[in-house]
Amino acid sequence: MTITSDPPSRIAIFRALQLGDMLCAIPALRALRAAWPDAHVTLIGLENAAAFVARFHDYIDDLMIFPGVDGMPEQASRPELMPAFYAQARERNFDLAIQMHGTGQQVNDIVDQLGARCTAGFKPTADSAAPSQYFMPWPDTLPEPVRYTALMEFLGIPVEDLALAFPLSARDQTDCDALVADMSLAPDRTILMHPGARLESRRWPVERFAVVADKLVEAGWQVAVTGSEDEQSLTGALIALAGVPMTDLTGRTTLGSLAALLARCRLLVCNDTGVSHVAAAVHTSSVVVASGSDVARWAPLNERLHRVLWHSVPCRPCAYQRCPTGHECATAIEPALVLDAAMRKLNRELRYA
Repeated sequence: MTITSDPPSRIAIFRALQLGDMLCAIPALRALRAAWPDAHVTLIGLENAAAFVARFHDYIDDLMIFPGVDGMPEQASRPELMPAFYAQARERNFDLAIQMHGTGQQVNDIVDQLGARCTAGFKPTADSAAPSQYFMPWPDTLPEPVRYTALMEFLGIPVEDLALAFPLSARDQTDCDALVADMSLAPDRTILMHPGARLESRRWPVERFAVVADKLVEAGWQVAVTGSEDEQSLTGALIALAGVPMTDLTGRTTLGSLAALLARCRLLVCNDTGVSHVAAAVHTSSVVVASGSDVARWAPLNERLHRVLWHSVPCRPCAYQRCPTGHECATAIEPALVLDAAMRKLNRELRYA
């Protein structure tokens, strides 16, 4: 289906989600830009997406902040700001608004009120009502990046590349150089360990990360722990439990310097969270413990570089902040499994380096 015979001049993309989700949309945004290189593309997203837009300026021209409504957990609901938001959107006279947020159950009405000349995106099922004919049924069985490239193809936009990306600036590299020097890191033998995740239910137990760290250090690898300043209690617990020398990078990285460091290091060991998508984007091997998440949806596409460990339980996927039962999806993954996966990745990378 070809969405329009005339190239749109002003395009709105509705995707009010966090970093990892945004990175999964890059292949679709790349295809969109290739199809309509002269269009002005506006991301309608979260306030913290400003850095994302600045980094991906090849695909997105500016950000329009979505205030938030009930039922969308990524930010606080601010319904009092919605009338002004809709008025601002209509003033922009979008030629095309594309819903790239999910099934459309919650957001298709929002996208319809942006006032675009044409709207497109996903609808929950083939029989669901939609603002226009350019809405395809939600492809529930596809990995996240492929869902959005499938939408591009549905709209008649060619897709040539499914790879994620994370452009690194000169400042990112300079900051990384300083970090490597200050912390005496040897990236070619460094493993980054990231024990955090936004939801506690998505975190593998920190004591198990510590067991893996012990064994990796004993095997001669340098392990550096990463996390935000807000995660100091978590990263501090990991370092205390490990009982071996580890490098503490908590709060010392920007997103750019962390990505640059990831690109230089041997391996990432982490939960299924945004940093795993950054590793995929910079082509660094990872071992990911997926607790609670939908693995078929979120696992990296490159299985040679990335190993995802998970345990099937009836209640996954879940969105609980804390697991209301025994966190079986996490505790079923033993440290020995993670260590074995890590050593296999390290040996393969060394063999083919």
